[in-house]
Amino acid sequence: MSTGRTARERVRAELVREITEIARRQLATEGAAGLSLRAVAREMGMVSSAIYRYFPSRDDLLTALIIDGYNAVGEAVERADAKAAASAEAGGFGGRWLAVCRAVREWALAHPHEYALLYGSPVPGYKAPQDTVAAAVRDTLVMARIVSEAHAAGAIDPAGPCPPPPPAIAEDMARARGMLPMDVPDDVMARAFTAWAALYGTVSFELFGQYENVIEERAAYFDHTMALLARLIGLEP
Repeated sequence: MSTGRTARERVRAELVREITEIARRQLATEGAAGLSLRAVAREMGMVSSAIYRYFPSRDDLLTALIIDGYNAVGEAVERADAKAAASAEAGGFGGRWLAVCRAVREWALAHPHEYALLYGSPVPGYKAPQDTVAAAVRDTLVMARIVSEAHAAGAIDPAGPCPPPPPAIAEDMARARGMLPMDVPDDVMARAFTAWAALYGTVSFELFGQYENVIEERAAYFDHTMALLARLIGLEP
């Protein structure tokens, strides 16, 4: 039996690719809430009923775009970490952290509308299915690996005293430890989560215009902020 795709499978894959490309352009002009299967079909010259063979609903198309976006961020972060880990000049665990943070920012600036779909305002009426989870955590898994490897190497040394995590979040930390490969104490995990959230908050502030007329040297400011967050985690430079 041939392991290659049939002609029908190739045609279907190409049509799905074209549909999602047009949908991404719609994100730029109409926003996620304005995404319309009928409009996509119109641009492709298809009858609207035909497009439902590929995406039964607008939410199915949104889910495909979200999974593609998360996978793209994840791939960028994975590549950046692999390159930094292989480079003697990268600066150890702190250098790996900075590399993956830069990868997130660079991807966001290159794909602002897709970033907004992933990390902007929720789309009214849409609830992401479980299918999105594996793609959504790819970048987080890289962060978890960096912190875990740094802890195992004895390279976690936070700058200054940090308040211990409250007992109320112990169960949350245990749940997170079950989901992520992070064999680290609760205080390290809590600091890492705070830094990861701050990374995306910093990127969102830049992308959504919060720094207008305030921060002009944004790349330099970003690198400085990520260095502060590395010290919060305790990553040695």
